[in-house]
Amino acid sequence: MILPPVLILGAHLIMPVSDSVPTLNVEQVCQGIAQQGGVSFHDTDIAEEKKNCLDSEKAIRDELVKEWSSFTPADKVACTNESKMGGDSSYTELLTCLEMARDVRTMNSEANQPAAAPSKPAPPGHAQPKP
Repeated sequence: MILPPVLILGAHLIMPVSDSVPTLNVEQVCQGIAQQGGVSFHDTDIAEEKKNCLDSEKAIRDELVKEWSSFTPADKVACTNESKMGGDSSYTELLTCLEMARDVRTMNSEANQPAAAPSKPAPPGHAQPKP
């Protein structure tokens, strides 16, 4: 069976993400961040800035490893695909995307909960009931 080119091009968007944190190449993004902070491309601080960025990305990846199972498969797919778009990949971007998706889902489910009945104010001189 021959698949139309459109289906082949979009196939990666629906492929499931494995149950492990993806491996991203953060070299490019860290090099760019380091160069933005330098006075020139020959600034000696660029190497230090890049190392700091790489260390930070490694720490965030370690955090993702711990939290990976708490995110939904759909969010993992969407956020992993988003973090790989455009060439520069970042664990910071991936974690932020996953946390935002989770938080929005939580806020939406809380908003759909029925509101608790308002309690009557206590008469003067009496303590308010604790919720």
